[in-house]
Amino acid sequence: MNTKAEQPKGTNAADIGKLVLAGLVLVAGIFAYSWLGRDGSIPSSVRMLGVLAALVISLAIAAFTALGRRVRNFIAESQFEMRKVVWPTRDETIKTTGIIILVVIVLSLLLGLIDLILKSVILDWLLKLGG
Repeated sequence: MNTKAEQPKGTNAADIGKLVLAGLVLVAGIFAYSWLGRDGSIPSSVRMLGVLAALVISLAIAAFTALGRRVRNFIAESQFEMRKVVWPTRDETIKTTGIIILVVIVLSLLLGLIDLILKSVILDWLLKLGG
């Protein structure tokens, strides 16, 4: 069990300012992509690199907030838990997939048979009684 001291839940003004700055940098990158696209002289690949740079810068700014530390901690713990996962072997995966395909085929045939029986009962028997 992982026991840690509980962090305070509130966000301070510096964290809010950093998050707003990160958002502004990202919006500026997207705006620059659109604005420079009107000219046509700058290739779209260069403009896309500018958007990616703005994204990286805004993520770097946001990483230094309390929210960013919680996200980094979550990712680190997720990676630690992924190491504990026991993945099936290739043979187990193939056998399981074959069983699933077989069950799907059998159930589709069964549902088709039920549909055919109900159609014949309703159309051929019940509607002829009323008419």
